[in-house]
Amino acid sequence: MNTNTWTNPYFKSAIRPSTRQRWLLWLVSAALVVLFAPDFLWLWERWTMSVWQNGHGILVTALVLYFIREELHKLKYAPPSSNAWGFAVLIPALMMHMLDTGIHSQLLSAAALLLSLPGLSLLFFGAERTKAILFPLATLFLTLPIPLVFTESIHLALRHIATRSVTWLLKLFGVPVFSTGTLLQVENGSLMVADACSGFATLYAAVTIAVLTAYFCHDMRRRILVLLIAVPLAVGVNIIRVLILTLLVNWFGLDVLATSAHELSGLLTFMIALPIIFFLGRNPPESMPAAGNKQ
Repeated sequence: MNTNTWTNPYFKSAIRPSTRQRWLLWLVSAALVVLFAPDFLWLWERWTMSVWQNGHGILVTALVLYFIREELHKLKYAPPSSNAWGFAVLIPALMMHMLDTGIHSQLLSAAALLLSLPGLSLLFFGAERTKAILFPLATLFLTLPIPLVFTESIHLALRHIATRSVTWLLKLFGVPVFSTGTLLQVENGSLMVADACSGFATLYAAVTIAVLTAYFCHDMRRRILVLLIAVPLAVGVNIIRVLILTLLVNWFGLDVLATSAHELSGLLTFMIALPIIFFLGRNPPESMPAAGNKQ
C-alpha cells in the first residue's frame, strides 16, 4: 500500500466513523456509565473496605490504565477506526447485568461492567488497538472479589501453613510456644490465625501483579521467574508478618493487636512482595552499541 494512503482524506473518511456514528457511540457510552455506576461504586467499596480484602484492586486498575496508555501511544499513528463487533461484546454484558438484577449478587453485574470494556474499545478504537490492550483489560477480572465459598479451603490451608511455620521458627529462636490447629499460644497471650491473617489477600494481589508484569516483560526467563515466585513470595511474607505479630504479643501482650501495628503489618506484606515482583519482572536496559560499531 502506498505510504500516502494513510494520509489520504478519502481513505480516512472510509474508515473513520461519521459524525452521527460518533454521537451514537458517545450516547451509548453515557448510558453505560449511568447503568454501571452502582457496580463501580460497589467495586470501589470492596477495594477500599480493608487491606485484608481486595486492596490490590486500586493498584491493579492504576497499572492497567498506565499500560493501556502506553500501548495506545505506540499505535497513535495507526488509522482511526470503529468496529461494530463491539456490540457483540456489549450485548452479553448487558444480559449479565439484567440477570443480576434478579439475583442481586452484584458480582455478576461487576463482571458485566468489566466485560463491556473490550466492547467499548472496539467501538471507539477499532480491532487493532483493542487487540493491543485486551490483556490488560482482561487482567481487571482479577480485581473482582472472590466469594468465600470458593476460597475457604485455600484460606484454611494458608492458615495452617502460617501457624506451623511460625511455630517452627519460634522454637528455632528459643521462644516457648504451643500450637494447636491455627492457634498460637505464647507467654503473654494466644493468637488465632484467622482468615484475615491467612495471607490470601497478599497472594491474590501477588498473582495478579505477577501476571500483569510477566505479560509486559520482554525477557522470557524473567517472565517465568516472576510467575513462579509469586505464590511462595506471598506465603513467605505473610509468615514473617504472623511471626512478628506473635513476637510482639509475646513481648508486650495482646493489647498490641489493638494498635496500628496490626493494620500496618498487613500493608507491609504488600509493600514488600509487590516491589520484589516489579523488580524481578523489569525489562533489562537495552545494551548500548559499541563505539567501534557506529557507522
